[in-house]
Amino acid sequence: MNEQHNESFRDTIATIDDSGERNFIRPKKPKGKFYNYRTWVSWVLLLILFVSPFIKVNGNQLFLFNVSERQFNIFGYPFFPQDFHLFAIAIGIMVVFIILFTVIFGRIFCGWLCPQTIFMEMIFRKVEYAIEGDRAKQIKLDKQEWNGEKIWKRVLKWITFFIISFVISNIFLAYVIGSDELLLYIKEGVSEHLKSFIILLVFTGIFYFIFAWFREQVCIIVCPYGRLQGVLLDNKSINVAYDFVRGEGENGRGKYRKSEDRTAMGNGDCVDCKQCVLVCPTGIDIRNGTQLECINCTACIDACDAMMDSVGFDKGLIRYASENDIEKGEKFKFNARLGFYVFILTALTALLISLMIFRGTVETIILRLPGQMFTTEGEKVSNVYTYKVINKSMEKLENITFKIISHTGEIEYIGLKNFDVAKQKQVEGTVFIRINKSELHSNKEKIEIGIYEGDELIEEVSTNFPGPMMIK
Repeated sequence: MNEQHNESFRDTIATIDDSGERNFIRPKKPKGKFYNYRTWVSWVLLLILFVSPFIKVNGNQLFLFNVSERQFNIFGYPFFPQDFHLFAIAIGIMVVFIILFTVIFGRIFCGWLCPQTIFMEMIFRKVEYAIEGDRAKQIKLDKQEWNGEKIWKRVLKWITFFIISFVISNIFLAYVIGSDELLLYIKEGVSEHLKSFIILLVFTGIFYFIFAWFREQVCIIVCPYGRLQGVLLDNKSINVAYDFVRGEGENGRGKYRKSEDRTAMGNGDCVDCKQCVLVCPTGIDIRNGTQLECINCTACIDACDAMMDSVGFDKGLIRYASENDIEKGEKFKFNARLGFYVFILTALTALLISLMIFRGTVETIILRLPGQMFTTEGEKVSNVYTYKVINKSMEKLENITFKIISHTGEIEYIGLKNFDVAKQKQVEGTVFIRINKSELHSNKEKIEIGIYEGDELIEEVSTNFPGPMMIK
């Protein structure tokens, strides 16, 4: 890229002024082809977000992340804490996919799919435009005294922001406690669930703070994904980029004047209108090259294309392109680095699918009670154990019993001997296991226990059975 003679933009961020105070960015309202595409994508994603908690698959909420009760559903498929390895692999797949996607397309996720961008640009910013007007009117409103107009516009905006934040908080709560619980809370009223309502207000306040004040600083300061760009991007990555070869020409950019011969003057196609800067939601100048603050939202593409149209130049001065494409005319090619990421992604995906297919519908955990020593009762050795039977299936398990299948012995239940386990639930309890001394061959015997539903063996579990030192 052409040498930058003034790189002061790298020393500051647009959201903080020279005195260190918060500088609110007032971007011009974007419009154009890409903005329309992003709007349609956002509406689809918002519809999915708001509807998903109320969709049931086989009686299960489509997505549920109930940490307190350890209930998790993904696409209506139940997961349990014992399936954490599946969750870890799924997270690994997501990370590798994001890395692969970023290496190829840069920070396109931020501009098109990120919830922060969608909420900010497609909901809160639209409300702001509707109430306060476009960029010039917002700046004017900021500077004017607190008269009647400013008060009613700001109060209306703040109230609307709070209501939207409250609605978003309720939707997120539905993902955490379940939509049925949320509807029950609403039906029974605040007085019956005051603690939950206070928590809801806290999260409403957090959302309100983010979208009313912190805004684009989430992308610039907080989000770690933006920091990854410096590691993941290279000259081959496709980004929202300014064609500096075409835009600068030999003598740089210059204002447009009718009937001028820009080629003879040595000026590039950039007419220095700064429309790309005015529409940027993070306040950067895309003409300075790839920057951490850029979220690839395409607002600058639409603004530049509109200006190129108006002056009779070709569109695409700002477009999706790699630096090599702009400088050398090299198109994107699949390379060894991308092949490695694809291999890792494929391997992890195959592993996850295999584990999902062969995941059992019942999981039993039998552990010796911590801190308890074995006891001897005549010719028998006794140990106390806790058990947990997890039913991952969509059917109720009935008449569950345990039997020792590796040794001769007996099991004494603390509570019901035969019990049921409802679908996607778990049952915990305590048992005493007694085995004859003659059956033991070491002081830490490995025993096998069968879990039966009626007369059918549905699972086998092994556990340690401590006993007295055996003398040979």
